[in-house]
Amino acid sequence: MRRLIASVAVLASTLAMTSACGDEEEPPAGNGEPVSIEITFEGDTVTPRGAEETITQGSDIELVVEADKPGELHVHSSPELQLQYGAGTTTIPVKLASQAPGVVDIESHDLDVVVIRLEIR
Repeated sequence: MRRLIASVAVLASTLAMTSACGDEEEPPAGNGEPVSIEITFEGDTVTPRGAEETITQGSDIELVVEADKPGELHVHSSPELQLQYGAGTTTIPVKLASQAPGVVDIESHDLDVVVIRLEIR
């Protein structure tokens, strides 16, 4: 019986040490400062296109949009948001404080593309 208890103790401490030494996942963005995401519209193209960003629940976001003409972004959050931007550079603060963990897409419906996919943790 003592061997069994000793074996279990050794196994438990080995598992604890190996899990601490494994590849650590990068922490989600969001340390009190807004997460800044740059978006560029030029003609019928947008950059980024389908990029993924992980943020912490409750983080604020700012979209810095550089565009050659005015347009609109749709944030498929709860509630959904429609964000207007003008020609030139527009900085748009986005509050997702009440958004539950999950995935939120930011889309350009004019171009029919997902610009950014936010994973909220």
